[in-house]
Amino acid sequence: VQLVESGGGLVQPGGSLRLSCAASGFTLDYYAIAWFRHAPGKEREGVSCISASDGSTYYADSVKGRFTISRDNAKNSAYLQMNSLKPEDTAVYYCATEPFTCHSSTWSHPYEYDYWGQGTQVTVSS
Repeated sequence: VQLVESGGGLVQPGGSLRLSCAASGFTLDYYAIAWFRHAPGKEREGVSCISASDGSTYYADSVKGRFTISRDNAKNSAYLQMNSLKPEDTAVYYCATEPFTCHSSTWSHPYEYDYWGQGTQVTVSS
């Protein structure tokens, strides 16, 4: 069972990046997928979640309107499109999974999730 993130890098403020999360060893069809980020000196933060059942999505207030989460079950992958990036978006970004559904009151809590990727660094700087 493995999750592998990719797509991170260095981008200027206002720029865009698209992160990918590829699963192997299991199918994502029955799993909710979340993105978290962890910046130095800060707690791990839930960024977004997408359910398996109905595709419902959740976003942290800090990224609403700028980030979009999606999934492609045929490719066993999920994505995070990040637009209008700000320096405060700088962090290591992780994808994680839990069975079926993002829970509205707890989706942003790391303990909800069973499998985690190794992370990809996103740096927003001029």
